[in-house]
Amino acid sequence: MIATRFQRAAIAIVGAAVLPLALTACSSDDNKDSKDSATAAAPKESATTADDSAGMSGDKPFGTACASVPETGAGSFDGMSKDPVATAASNNPDLSTLVTAVKKAGLVDTLNNAKDITVFAPTNEAFAKVPKADLDKLLADKDALTKVLTYHVVGEKLAPKALDSGTFPTLEKSTLATKGSGESYTVNDSAKVVCGNVPTANATVYIIDTVLMPKM
Repeated sequence: MIATRFQRAAIAIVGAAVLPLALTACSSDDNKDSKDSATAAAPKESATTADDSAGMSGDKPFGTACASVPETGAGSFDGMSKDPVATAASNNPDLSTLVTAVKKAGLVDTLNNAKDITVFAPTNEAFAKVPKADLDKLLADKDALTKVLTYHVVGEKLAPKALDSGTFPTLEKSTLATKGSGESYTVNDSAKVVCGNVPTANATVYIIDTVLMPKM
């Protein structure tokens, strides 16, 4: 009986000693599992953030005609971003007819001094679509030319997303309408944006393939 009592006491003591060790081991395993889970989740969170950042490309120029823009110099996207819009356009050979028209209308300072505007800029080919006699007549009439050119200017900076479907007041005091998505947009259902979201110091430029004509 005495031996049995001592044996039971010994078992109880050993059990009491082993139980905290077992609990400690379990707690350590649980913490390890939690840390492992957190570590495993961390890369997924980072990957999501990276993906989100990579998808934010709305600040870049887009369109097929952008390929013709020089990579360096005053006529490059970086160069144009440092100059006000009329000056920036003068450094782009594809906009030389527009620049000539702007000078004839006396709008260089007006455009360069404006703040936060959007310019829909017709290419030389766009002006070439206008019959020569009509274009010569327009270039010789300062009032009419001013009306046409200011119709291409909106008094706020428009991000590409704003062009999905919108109507905007122009400096000519009427409105123009845009629609499209992604990298495909039209203005007044007639002019296509061939190189869009081009930054200048005071304006966002959308280069278009057709001259916009307001009601005269």
